[in-house]
Amino acid sequence: MELIKKLATKLNKSESEVIRFLASAPLKYKVYTIPKRTSGHRVIAQPSRELKEYQRAFISLYRLNIHDAAMAYREGLSIKDNAKLHCKNRYLLKIDLESFFNSITSELFWTIWQQHYEMPNNDEKVLMERLLFWSPSKSSTGKLVLSIGAPSSPLLSNFFMYQFDELVTQHCESLEIKYTRYADDLTFSTKAKNVLFDMPRYISDTLTNLFGSALIINRRKTAFSSKAHNRHVTGITIDNESDLSLGREKKRYIKHLVHQYRLNKLDKENVFHLKGLLAFAKHIEPKFITSLEIKYSAEVITQIFEERNG
Repeated sequence: MELIKKLATKLNKSESEVIRFLASAPLKYKVYTIPKRTSGHRVIAQPSRELKEYQRAFISLYRLNIHDAAMAYREGLSIKDNAKLHCKNRYLLKIDLESFFNSITSELFWTIWQQHYEMPNNDEKVLMERLLFWSPSKSSTGKLVLSIGAPSSPLLSNFFMYQFDELVTQHCESLEIKYTRYADDLTFSTKAKNVLFDMPRYISDTLTNLFGSALIINRRKTAFSSKAHNRHVTGITIDNESDLSLGREKKRYIKHLVHQYRLNKLDKENVFHLKGLLAFAKHIEPKFITSLEIKYSAEVITQIFEERNG
């Protein structure tokens, strides 16, 4: 089998070792929950270290089709690039997909796969499913889904959404709307008033046509905004001058932490938290770092950036 041969070579294992390992791969996950930013919990299924090696080997072997509208999990692209594509447009719509990764089942995956590539034989298909999908029921015969936590899931989800991204892009271009998708966050922007109001229905219909009832919109997170208010795209604020910003709240929080650092009141964990925030700020809004250097001294800011673990 071609897949097994490639994996065995990549991982420096025998083909029989690979087959044996994959037999129970969907059960080799540590499952835990983390709180969501707003409410509820997100289920994380973390593959074992060895299974992650197998999954990384797979994605290094296959170049899957990814649409240009997909901005997440692509080398050289970040949430900043995603936000920049919308910053010049006055009107904005954000749509969120419910339980994105866990909604992509192995059955649905194969319906998309066959539109791009030849289907593998049955034995290889079964092994590929075991390699890439997780069994929430902890049963070897249970439903298989993509997990949050597997290194292969981001690439597979982008590949899975290729046709959806293409249809939505074509529709949006005909209406002079800019569309991007960052994982389960869909963003639409335009210079024209009232054009975006029909988009949630179109997205819902397109999801149904392609995936039945498997993927649905999270209605609570559908949000319209305009230049009259601060617009937010994947955690970045677009201000009234159409510039990317951290937002007032985050800036105030960072200033508070820098002040605490200067007074030697931050423990190690919070120092490294602040260091991460400053790196993010430098990437998104470099002028804010300059303002911090003026207020607290360049020496203090440099010192935070140079903090080392241990």
